[in-house]
Amino acid sequence: MTAVTLTKTALSTVKADAVLIGVAQGPTGPVLAPGAADLDKAFKKRLLDALTTLGATGKANETVKLATLGATAAPQLMAVGLGPAPAKDGRYDSEVLRRAAGSAMRALAGTKRVATSLALANDGAADDVRSVVEGVQLGSYVFTRYRAESPKTVDSVAVVVDNPRDKAVKAAFEQAQVVATSVALARDLVNTAPADLGPADLAQAAVDACRPLGCEVEVLDEKALKKGGYGGILGIGQGSIRPPRLARITYSGRKGAPTVHLVGKGITFDSGGLALKPAQSMEWMKSDMGGAAAVIATLRAVAELKPSVNVVGWVPTAENMPSGTAIRPSDVLTMRGGKTVEVMNPDAEGRIVMADAIVAAGETDPDYIVDIATLTGAQLVALGSHVYAVMSNDDEFRTTLVAAADAAGEQSWPMPLPPELRKSLDSEIADISNVGDRNGGMLTAGIFLQEFVPEGVKWAHLDIAGPAFNLGQPHGYTPKGGTGVAVRTLVQWLTGLA
Repeated sequence: MTAVTLTKTALSTVKADAVLIGVAQGPTGPVLAPGAADLDKAFKKRLLDALTTLGATGKANETVKLATLGATAAPQLMAVGLGPAPAKDGRYDSEVLRRAAGSAMRALAGTKRVATSLALANDGAADDVRSVVEGVQLGSYVFTRYRAESPKTVDSVAVVVDNPRDKAVKAAFEQAQVVATSVALARDLVNTAPADLGPADLAQAAVDACRPLGCEVEVLDEKALKKGGYGGILGIGQGSIRPPRLARITYSGRKGAPTVHLVGKGITFDSGGLALKPAQSMEWMKSDMGGAAAVIATLRAVAELKPSVNVVGWVPTAENMPSGTAIRPSDVLTMRGGKTVEVMNPDAEGRIVMADAIVAAGETDPDYIVDIATLTGAQLVALGSHVYAVMSNDDEFRTTLVAAADAAGEQSWPMPLPPELRKSLDSEIADISNVGDRNGGMLTAGIFLQEFVPEGVKWAHLDIAGPAFNLGQPHGYTPKGGTGVAVRTLVQWLTGLA
Protein backbone atom coordinates (compact mmCIF):
# COMPACT_ATOMS: atom_id res chain seq x y z
CA MET A 1 0.00 0.00 0.00
CA THR A 2 1.21 3.51 -0.81
CA ALA A 3 2.91 5.14 2.17
CA VAL A 4 1.39 8.49 3.19
CA THR A 5 2.89 11.24 5.34
CA LEU A 6 1.92 14.78 6.33
CA THR A 7 4.09 17.82 5.57
CA LYS A 8 3.89 21.60 5.68
CA THR A 9 6.58 22.08 3.02
CA ALA A 10 5.41 24.25 0.11
CA LEU A 11 4.71 22.35 -3.11
CA SER A 12 7.15 24.51 -5.07
CA THR A 13 10.07 23.33 -2.93
CA VAL A 14 9.03 19.86 -1.73
CA LYS A 15 11.27 16.99 -2.79
CA ALA A 16 9.10 14.81 -5.00
CA ASP A 17 8.91 13.33 -8.47
CA ALA A 18 5.52 14.94 -9.06
CA VAL A 19 3.25 17.46 -7.38
CA LEU A 20 -0.54 17.18 -7.49
CA ILE A 21 -3.02 20.07 -7.33
CA GLY A 22 -6.74 20.53 -7.91
CA VAL A 23 -8.44 22.41 -10.74
CA ALA A 24 -12.14 23.23 -10.74
CA GLN A 25 -14.75 24.51 -13.16
CA GLY A 26 -15.31 28.20 -12.50
CA PRO A 27 -18.08 30.45 -13.89
CA THR A 28 -15.97 31.45 -16.91
CA GLY A 29 -13.49 28.59 -17.15
CA PRO A 30 -11.12 26.48 -15.09
CA VAL A 31 -9.74 27.84 -11.81
CA LEU A 32 -6.96 26.69 -9.52
CA ALA A 33 -8.21 25.17 -6.28
CA PRO A 34 -6.77 26.57 -3.05
CA GLY A 35 -3.37 25.14 -2.19
CA ALA A 36 -1.69 25.92 -5.52
CA ALA A 37 -0.74 29.57 -4.89
CA ASP A 38 2.97 28.95 -4.35
CA LEU A 39 3.13 26.84 -7.52
CA ASP A 40 1.35 29.52 -9.50
CA LYS A 41 3.88 32.05 -8.22
CA ALA A 42 6.72 29.75 -9.31
CA PHE A 43 5.12 29.68 -12.78
CA LYS A 44 4.98 33.50 -12.80
CA LYS A 45 1.16 33.40 -12.49
CA ARG A 46 0.81 31.45 -15.73
CA LEU A 47 0.17 27.98 -14.35
CA LEU A 48 -3.53 28.04 -15.22
CA ASP A 49 -2.74 29.21 -18.76
CA ALA A 50 -0.33 26.29 -19.18
CA LEU A 51 -2.86 23.78 -17.89
CA THR A 52 -5.66 25.19 -20.05
CA THR A 53 -3.44 24.96 -23.12
CA LEU A 54 -2.98 21.27 -22.38
CA GLY A 55 -6.74 20.75 -22.18
CA ALA A 56 -7.54 21.13 -18.49
CA THR A 57 -11.19 22.02 -17.90
CA GLY A 58 -11.64 21.18 -14.22
CA LYS A 59 -14.09 18.37 -15.00
CA ALA A 60 -14.31 15.90 -12.11
CA ASN A 61 -11.43 13.37 -12.04
CA GLU A 62 -9.88 14.65 -15.28
CA THR A 63 -6.06 14.58 -15.11
CA VAL A 64 -3.55 16.74 -16.96
CA LYS A 65 0.25 16.52 -16.65
CA LEU A 66 2.93 19.04 -17.50
CA ALA A 67 6.70 19.28 -17.09
CA THR A 68 7.73 22.00 -14.65
CA LEU A 69 10.99 22.72 -16.58
CA GLY A 70 12.81 23.75 -13.43
CA ALA A 71 10.11 26.09 -12.11
CA THR A 72 9.71 23.81 -9.07
CA ALA A 73 11.77 21.22 -7.26
CA ALA A 74 9.55 18.47 -8.70
CA PRO A 75 10.04 17.78 -12.42
CA GLN A 76 6.37 17.02 -13.06
CA LEU A 77 3.03 18.56 -12.12
CA MET A 78 -0.41 17.02 -12.34
CA ALA A 79 -3.76 18.76 -12.06
CA VAL A 80 -6.84 16.71 -11.20
CA GLY A 81 -10.36 17.97 -11.83
CA LEU A 82 -12.67 18.67 -8.91
CA GLY A 83 -15.81 19.52 -10.88
CA PRO A 84 -17.75 22.74 -10.28
CA ALA A 85 -16.04 25.18 -7.92
CA PRO A 86 -18.15 25.78 -4.80
CA ALA A 87 -20.06 29.01 -4.49
CA LYS A 88 -18.53 31.77 -2.39
CA ASP A 89 -17.85 30.52 1.16
CA GLY A 90 -18.77 27.00 0.01
CA ARG A 91 -16.65 23.87 0.37
CA TYR A 92 -15.59 21.07 -1.90
CA ASP A 93 -17.40 17.92 -0.84
CA SER A 94 -15.24 15.34 0.94
CA GLU A 95 -16.14 12.69 -1.61
CA VAL A 96 -15.03 14.98 -4.44
CA LEU A 97 -11.57 15.18 -2.87
CA ARG A 98 -11.50 11.45 -2.15
CA ARG A 99 -12.33 10.51 -5.74
CA ALA A 100 -9.94 13.09 -7.19
CA ALA A 101 -7.08 11.71 -5.09
CA GLY A 102 -7.91 8.16 -6.16
CA SER A 103 -8.09 9.05 -9.85
CA ALA A 104 -4.75 10.83 -9.63
CA MET A 105 -3.05 7.81 -8.05
CA ARG A 106 -3.94 5.66 -11.04
CA ALA A 107 -2.76 8.34 -13.48
CA LEU A 108 0.52 8.73 -11.56
CA ALA A 109 1.17 4.98 -11.23
CA GLY A 110 4.90 4.30 -11.47
CA THR A 111 5.85 7.63 -9.90
CA LYS A 112 7.92 7.08 -6.77
CA ARG A 113 7.25 10.22 -4.72
CA VAL A 114 4.23 12.52 -4.97
CA ALA A 115 3.24 15.57 -2.94
CA THR A 116 -0.26 17.04 -3.03
CA SER A 117 -2.12 20.12 -1.81
CA LEU A 118 -5.59 18.58 -2.25
CA ALA A 119 -6.19 18.63 1.52
CA LEU A 120 -5.96 22.46 1.34
CA ALA A 121 -8.75 22.72 -1.24
CA ASN A 122 -11.03 23.93 1.57
CA ASP A 123 -9.29 25.05 4.73
CA GLY A 124 -7.12 22.05 5.52
CA ALA A 125 -9.58 20.71 8.09
CA ALA A 126 -9.29 17.21 9.52
CA ASP A 127 -12.13 15.91 7.33
CA ASP A 128 -10.26 17.01 4.21
CA VAL A 129 -7.09 15.27 5.35
CA ARG A 130 -9.07 12.11 6.01
CA SER A 131 -10.69 12.19 2.57
CA VAL A 132 -7.44 12.77 0.69
CA VAL A 133 -5.52 10.11 2.61
CA GLU A 134 -8.30 7.57 2.05
CA GLY A 135 -8.48 8.50 -1.63
CA VAL A 136 -4.73 8.11 -2.05
CA GLN A 137 -4.52 4.72 -0.40
CA LEU A 138 -7.74 3.29 -1.84
CA GLY A 139 -6.92 4.63 -5.31
CA SER A 140 -3.46 3.07 -5.32
CA TYR A 141 -4.74 -0.38 -4.32
CA VAL A 142 -3.67 -3.34 -6.46
CA PHE A 143 -4.22 -7.06 -5.89
CA THR A 144 -0.91 -8.79 -6.50
CA ARG A 145 -1.30 -12.34 -5.16
CA TYR A 146 -1.35 -14.07 -8.53
CA ARG A 147 0.91 -11.74 -10.52
CA ALA A 148 4.48 -12.64 -11.44
CA GLU A 149 5.15 -8.93 -11.88
CA SER A 150 3.26 -6.45 -9.70
CA PRO A 151 1.51 -3.51 -11.39
CA LYS A 152 3.15 -0.14 -10.87
CA THR A 153 1.83 2.13 -8.12
CA VAL A 154 2.87 5.35 -6.41
CA ASP A 155 5.41 4.54 -3.69
CA SER A 156 4.74 7.44 -1.34
CA VAL A 157 2.60 10.55 -1.05
CA ALA A 158 3.20 13.62 1.12
CA VAL A 159 -0.04 15.44 1.93
CA VAL A 160 0.52 19.16 2.49
CA VAL A 161 -1.29 20.60 5.52
CA ASP A 162 -0.94 23.81 7.51
CA ASN A 163 0.01 22.07 10.75
CA PRO A 164 0.92 18.35 10.71
CA ARG A 165 0.99 18.35 14.53
CA ASP A 166 -2.61 19.49 14.95
CA LYS A 167 -4.36 16.87 17.11
CA ALA A 168 -7.50 16.69 14.99
CA VAL A 169 -5.48 16.43 11.77
CA LYS A 170 -3.28 13.68 13.23
CA ALA A 171 -6.31 11.74 14.46
CA ALA A 172 -8.01 11.99 11.06
CA PHE A 173 -4.79 10.93 9.34
CA GLU A 174 -4.40 7.87 11.54
CA GLN A 175 -8.06 6.85 11.24
CA ALA A 176 -7.93 7.19 7.46
CA GLN A 177 -4.98 4.81 7.28
CA VAL A 178 -6.69 2.24 9.51
CA VAL A 179 -9.85 2.40 7.43
CA ALA A 180 -7.99 2.20 4.10
CA THR A 181 -5.95 -0.79 5.28
CA SER A 182 -9.13 -2.55 6.41
CA VAL A 183 -10.90 -1.84 3.10
CA ALA A 184 -7.86 -3.27 1.31
CA LEU A 185 -8.21 -6.44 3.40
CA ALA A 186 -11.84 -6.81 2.34
CA ARG A 187 -10.84 -6.26 -1.29
CA ASP A 188 -8.09 -8.88 -1.04
CA LEU A 189 -10.49 -11.45 0.37
CA VAL A 190 -13.08 -10.81 -2.34
CA ASN A 191 -10.46 -10.93 -5.10
CA THR A 192 -8.93 -14.22 -3.94
CA ALA A 193 -9.66 -17.16 -6.22
CA PRO A 194 -12.36 -19.41 -4.73
CA ALA A 195 -10.09 -22.44 -4.91
CA ASP A 196 -7.86 -20.65 -2.39
CA LEU A 197 -10.63 -19.33 -0.16
CA GLY A 198 -13.01 -22.03 1.01
CA PRO A 199 -15.11 -21.75 4.17
CA ALA A 200 -12.28 -22.86 6.45
CA ASP A 201 -9.93 -20.37 4.80
CA LEU A 202 -12.37 -17.49 5.25
CA ALA A 203 -12.85 -18.39 8.91
CA GLN A 204 -9.07 -18.51 9.32
CA ALA A 205 -8.84 -15.07 7.71
CA ALA A 206 -11.03 -13.77 10.53
CA VAL A 207 -8.66 -15.34 13.05
CA ASP A 208 -5.56 -13.94 11.36
CA ALA A 209 -6.95 -10.41 10.95
CA CYS A 210 -8.58 -9.91 14.34
CA ARG A 211 -7.05 -12.14 17.01
CA PRO A 212 -3.61 -10.41 16.97
CA LEU A 213 -5.41 -7.11 17.68
CA GLY A 214 -7.04 -8.42 20.84
CA CYS A 215 -10.36 -9.76 19.55
CA GLU A 216 -11.66 -13.15 20.64
CA VAL A 217 -12.30 -15.37 17.63
CA GLU A 218 -14.17 -18.67 17.83
CA VAL A 219 -14.67 -20.93 14.81
CA LEU A 220 -17.34 -23.65 14.72
CA ASP A 221 -16.63 -26.59 12.39
CA GLU A 222 -19.29 -28.86 10.90
CA LYS A 223 -19.51 -30.99 14.05
CA ALA A 224 -20.04 -27.96 16.27
CA LEU A 225 -22.56 -26.55 13.79
CA LYS A 226 -24.57 -29.77 13.94
CA LYS A 227 -24.45 -29.80 17.71
CA GLY A 228 -25.59 -26.15 17.78
CA GLY A 229 -28.54 -26.73 15.46
CA TYR A 230 -27.28 -24.57 12.59
CA GLY A 231 -29.32 -26.41 9.96
CA GLY A 232 -29.26 -23.57 7.47
CA ILE A 233 -25.47 -23.26 7.24
CA LEU A 234 -25.06 -27.03 7.14
CA GLY A 235 -27.78 -27.46 4.52
CA ILE A 236 -26.28 -24.96 2.11
CA GLY A 237 -22.78 -26.33 2.61
CA GLN A 238 -23.66 -30.01 2.23
CA GLY A 239 -23.10 -30.07 -1.54
CA SER A 240 -19.43 -29.12 -1.26
CA ILE A 241 -16.47 -31.27 -0.32
CA ARG A 242 -15.32 -28.28 1.76
CA PRO A 243 -17.54 -28.16 4.86
CA PRO A 244 -19.03 -24.93 6.22
CA ARG A 245 -17.85 -22.86 9.15
CA LEU A 246 -19.16 -20.15 11.47
CA ALA A 247 -16.70 -17.62 12.88
CA ARG A 248 -17.58 -15.33 15.77
CA ILE A 249 -15.34 -12.30 16.36
CA THR A 250 -15.74 -10.37 19.63
CA TYR A 251 -14.43 -6.88 20.36
CA SER A 252 -15.07 -5.63 23.90
CA GLY A 253 -14.99 -1.85 24.02
CA ARG A 254 -16.51 -0.91 27.36
CA LYS A 255 -18.83 -2.50 29.88
CA GLY A 256 -22.28 -0.95 29.61
CA ALA A 257 -21.65 0.45 26.12
CA PRO A 258 -24.03 -0.38 23.23
CA THR A 259 -23.61 -3.87 21.80
CA VAL A 260 -23.72 -4.32 18.03
CA HIS A 261 -23.75 -7.62 16.15
CA LEU A 262 -22.63 -7.62 12.51
CA VAL A 263 -23.56 -10.60 10.34
CA GLY A 264 -21.82 -11.02 6.98
CA LYS A 265 -22.78 -13.43 4.22
CA GLY A 266 -19.83 -15.72 3.50
CA ILE A 267 -20.67 -17.84 0.46
CA THR A 268 -17.13 -18.43 -0.81
CA PHE A 269 -18.41 -19.51 -4.20
CA ASP A 270 -21.98 -19.56 -5.45
CA SER A 271 -22.57 -21.93 -8.34
CA GLY A 272 -26.31 -21.77 -7.63
CA GLY A 273 -26.21 -25.33 -6.34
CA LEU A 274 -28.70 -27.56 -8.17
CA ALA A 275 -30.28 -24.34 -9.47
CA LEU A 276 -27.07 -23.94 -11.46
CA LYS A 277 -26.25 -20.44 -12.63
CA PRO A 278 -25.33 -19.74 -16.29
CA ALA A 279 -21.56 -19.81 -16.83
CA GLN A 280 -21.24 -16.04 -17.28
CA SER A 281 -23.13 -15.38 -14.06
CA MET A 282 -20.65 -17.55 -12.16
CA GLU A 283 -17.60 -15.60 -13.29
CA TRP A 284 -17.77 -13.16 -10.38
CA MET A 285 -19.36 -15.39 -7.76
CA LYS A 286 -16.13 -15.48 -5.78
CA SER A 287 -17.46 -12.13 -4.53
CA ASP A 288 -20.47 -13.72 -2.81
CA MET A 289 -18.60 -13.50 0.48
CA GLY A 290 -18.30 -9.70 0.22
CA GLY A 291 -20.51 -9.22 3.27
CA ALA A 292 -18.33 -11.49 5.38
CA ALA A 293 -15.21 -9.72 4.11
CA ALA A 294 -16.75 -6.40 5.18
CA VAL A 295 -17.48 -7.75 8.68
CA ILE A 296 -13.96 -9.12 9.14
CA ALA A 297 -12.41 -5.87 7.89
CA THR A 298 -14.71 -3.76 10.08
CA LEU A 299 -13.80 -5.72 13.20
CA ARG A 300 -10.14 -5.28 12.31
CA ALA A 301 -10.61 -1.51 12.03
CA VAL A 302 -12.62 -1.36 15.26
CA ALA A 303 -9.94 -3.31 17.11
CA GLU A 304 -7.36 -0.74 16.01
CA LEU A 305 -9.47 2.37 16.60
CA LYS A 306 -10.79 1.10 19.94
CA PRO A 307 -14.15 2.92 20.15
CA SER A 308 -16.22 2.55 23.33
CA VAL A 309 -18.74 0.16 21.81
CA ASN A 310 -19.03 -3.64 21.97
CA VAL A 311 -19.03 -5.33 18.58
CA VAL A 312 -19.52 -8.98 17.66
CA GLY A 313 -18.96 -10.11 14.09
CA TRP A 314 -20.54 -13.27 12.69
CA VAL A 315 -19.19 -14.97 9.55
CA PRO A 316 -21.47 -17.83 8.42
CA THR A 317 -19.56 -19.33 5.52
CA ALA A 318 -20.27 -22.15 3.07
CA GLU A 319 -19.69 -23.08 -0.55
CA ASN A 320 -22.86 -23.55 -2.62
CA MET A 321 -22.06 -26.38 -5.01
CA PRO A 322 -24.03 -28.95 -7.07
CA SER A 323 -23.40 -32.60 -6.22
CA GLY A 324 -25.12 -35.77 -5.18
CA THR A 325 -25.26 -34.45 -1.63
CA ALA A 326 -26.46 -30.93 -2.50
CA ILE A 327 -29.71 -29.59 -1.14
CA ARG A 328 -32.69 -30.11 -3.47
CA PRO A 329 -35.58 -27.82 -4.32
CA SER A 330 -38.41 -28.57 -1.85
CA ASP A 331 -36.07 -29.86 0.87
CA VAL A 332 -36.84 -28.53 4.35
CA LEU A 333 -34.18 -27.23 6.75
CA THR A 334 -34.55 -26.80 10.50
CA MET A 335 -32.80 -23.59 11.45
CA ARG A 336 -31.08 -22.51 14.64
CA GLY A 337 -33.93 -21.83 17.04
CA GLY A 338 -36.27 -24.38 15.45
CA LYS A 339 -37.94 -22.51 12.58
CA THR A 340 -38.25 -24.56 9.38
CA VAL A 341 -37.49 -23.32 5.86
CA GLU A 342 -38.63 -24.92 2.62
CA VAL A 343 -35.85 -24.41 0.08
CA MET A 344 -37.65 -23.74 -3.17
CA ASN A 345 -34.57 -22.22 -4.82
CA PRO A 346 -31.06 -23.47 -3.87
CA ASP A 347 -29.66 -20.34 -5.51
CA ALA A 348 -31.30 -18.19 -2.81
CA GLU A 349 -28.87 -19.64 -0.31
CA GLY A 350 -27.33 -16.56 1.26
CA ARG A 351 -30.39 -15.63 3.26
CA ILE A 352 -30.46 -19.14 4.75
CA VAL A 353 -26.92 -19.08 6.18
CA MET A 354 -27.53 -15.50 7.32
CA ALA A 355 -30.71 -16.45 9.13
CA ASP A 356 -28.88 -19.01 11.27
CA ALA A 357 -26.30 -16.42 12.32
CA ILE A 358 -28.94 -13.74 12.95
CA VAL A 359 -30.73 -16.09 15.34
CA ALA A 360 -27.47 -16.81 17.18
CA ALA A 361 -26.69 -13.08 17.36
CA GLY A 362 -30.13 -12.35 18.80
CA GLU A 363 -29.72 -14.85 21.61
CA THR A 364 -27.43 -12.47 23.51
CA ASP A 365 -29.93 -9.58 23.56
CA PRO A 366 -27.88 -7.05 21.53
CA ASP A 367 -28.87 -3.42 21.01
CA TYR A 368 -28.40 -3.65 17.24
CA ILE A 369 -28.01 -6.31 14.55
CA VAL A 370 -26.77 -5.27 11.11
CA ASP A 371 -26.40 -7.83 8.35
CA ILE A 372 -24.37 -7.22 5.21
CA ALA A 373 -24.81 -9.41 2.17
CA THR A 374 -24.38 -9.71 -1.58
CA LEU A 375 -27.92 -11.02 -1.43
CA THR A 376 -29.99 -10.44 -4.57
CA GLY A 377 -29.71 -9.73 -8.26
CA ALA A 378 -32.81 -7.63 -7.69
CA GLN A 379 -30.60 -5.08 -5.88
CA LEU A 380 -28.70 -4.53 -9.12
CA VAL A 381 -31.94 -4.10 -11.04
CA ALA A 382 -33.30 -1.60 -8.53
CA LEU A 383 -30.22 0.47 -7.65
CA GLY A 384 -27.46 -0.39 -10.10
CA SER A 385 -23.86 -1.27 -9.38
CA HIS A 386 -22.79 1.74 -7.30
CA VAL A 387 -25.59 2.11 -4.73
CA TYR A 388 -26.45 -0.43 -2.04
CA ALA A 389 -29.79 -0.82 -0.30
CA VAL A 390 -30.54 -0.24 3.38
CA MET A 391 -33.62 -1.86 4.94
CA SER A 392 -34.58 -1.85 8.61
CA ASN A 393 -37.28 -2.58 11.14
CA ASP A 394 -36.70 0.93 12.53
CA ASP A 395 -37.00 3.99 10.28
CA GLU A 396 -34.75 6.17 12.43
CA PHE A 397 -32.03 3.52 12.48
CA ARG A 398 -32.23 3.15 8.70
CA THR A 399 -31.85 6.92 8.34
CA THR A 400 -28.82 6.87 10.65
CA LEU A 401 -27.06 4.21 8.58
CA VAL A 402 -27.77 6.03 5.32
CA ALA A 403 -26.32 9.19 6.87
CA ALA A 404 -23.24 7.25 8.00
CA ALA A 405 -22.75 5.95 4.46
CA ASP A 406 -23.01 9.48 3.09
CA ALA A 407 -20.48 10.81 5.62
CA ALA A 408 -18.09 7.97 4.77
CA GLY A 409 -18.42 8.54 1.03
CA GLU A 410 -20.36 5.37 0.18
CA GLN A 411 -23.57 5.44 -1.83
CA SER A 412 -26.65 3.87 -0.23
CA TRP A 413 -30.40 4.26 -0.48
CA PRO A 414 -33.20 3.57 2.03
CA MET A 415 -35.64 0.88 0.95
CA PRO A 416 -38.92 -0.31 2.54
CA LEU A 417 -40.03 -3.70 3.83
CA PRO A 418 -43.67 -3.79 2.69
CA PRO A 419 -45.57 -6.17 5.00
CA GLU A 420 -47.86 -7.33 2.19
CA LEU A 421 -44.89 -9.13 0.57
CA ARG A 422 -44.60 -11.50 3.55
CA LYS A 423 -47.49 -13.67 2.31
CA SER A 424 -45.52 -14.64 -0.79
CA LEU A 425 -43.02 -16.40 1.50
CA ASP A 426 -45.68 -18.75 2.87
CA SER A 427 -44.91 -22.46 2.52
CA GLU A 428 -47.43 -25.28 2.32
CA ILE A 429 -45.33 -27.56 4.52
CA ALA A 430 -42.87 -25.41 6.51
CA ASP A 431 -42.81 -22.20 8.53
CA ILE A 432 -41.48 -20.17 5.61
CA SER A 433 -40.14 -20.54 2.07
CA ASN A 434 -36.76 -19.13 1.09
CA VAL A 435 -38.19 -17.32 -1.96
CA GLY A 436 -41.33 -15.31 -2.60
CA ASP A 437 -42.72 -13.05 -5.28
CA ARG A 438 -40.07 -12.26 -7.90
CA ASN A 439 -41.36 -8.70 -8.13
CA GLY A 440 -39.69 -6.82 -5.33
CA GLY A 441 -37.24 -9.67 -4.81
CA MET A 442 -34.74 -7.50 -2.94
CA LEU A 443 -37.42 -6.47 -0.46
CA THR A 444 -38.76 -10.01 -0.07
CA ALA A 445 -35.26 -11.23 0.80
CA GLY A 446 -35.08 -8.58 3.50
CA ILE A 447 -38.48 -9.63 4.84
CA PHE A 448 -37.24 -13.24 5.00
CA LEU A 449 -34.29 -12.17 7.16
CA GLN A 450 -36.54 -10.04 9.36
CA GLU A 451 -38.42 -13.20 10.35
CA PHE A 452 -35.33 -14.33 12.27
CA VAL A 453 -34.67 -11.08 14.14
CA PRO A 454 -35.74 -11.10 17.81
CA GLU A 455 -38.54 -8.73 18.69
CA GLY A 456 -37.33 -5.46 20.19
CA VAL A 457 -33.87 -5.51 18.59
CA LYS A 458 -33.07 -2.77 16.10
CA TRP A 459 -32.00 -4.46 12.89
CA ALA A 460 -30.83 -3.35 9.46
CA HIS A 461 -30.08 -5.24 6.26
CA LEU A 462 -27.53 -3.97 3.75
CA ASP A 463 -27.82 -5.56 0.30
CA ILE A 464 -24.47 -4.84 -1.38
CA ALA A 465 -24.81 -7.28 -4.31
CA GLY A 466 -23.84 -4.80 -7.04
CA PRO A 467 -21.41 -2.42 -5.31
CA ALA A 468 -19.33 -5.21 -3.72
CA PHE A 469 -17.67 -6.13 -7.03
CA ASN A 470 -16.88 -3.69 -9.83
CA LEU A 471 -17.29 -5.46 -13.16
CA GLY A 472 -16.60 -2.25 -15.09
CA GLN A 473 -13.57 -0.01 -15.37
CA PRO A 474 -11.87 1.58 -12.35
CA HIS A 475 -13.31 4.94 -11.32
CA GLY A 476 -12.30 7.42 -8.66
CA TYR A 477 -10.65 5.35 -5.93
CA THR A 478 -12.63 2.21 -6.86
CA PRO A 479 -10.67 -0.55 -8.63
CA LYS A 480 -11.97 -3.27 -10.86
CA GLY A 481 -12.99 -6.31 -8.79
CA GLY A 482 -13.55 -6.25 -5.04
CA THR A 483 -14.41 -2.83 -3.62
CA GLY A 484 -14.62 -3.37 0.14
CA VAL A 485 -17.98 -1.61 0.21
CA ALA A 486 -19.76 -1.08 3.55
CA VAL A 487 -16.57 -1.15 5.64
CA ARG A 488 -16.33 2.65 5.73
CA THR A 489 -20.05 2.98 6.47
CA LEU A 490 -19.87 0.56 9.38
CA VAL A 491 -16.75 2.14 10.87
CA GLN A 492 -18.32 5.59 10.52
CA TRP A 493 -21.48 4.46 12.29
CA LEU A 494 -19.74 2.47 15.04
CA THR A 495 -17.30 5.24 15.95
CA GLY A 496 -20.22 7.70 16.00
CA LEU A 497 -22.27 5.36 18.16
CA ALA A 498 -19.38 5.14 20.64
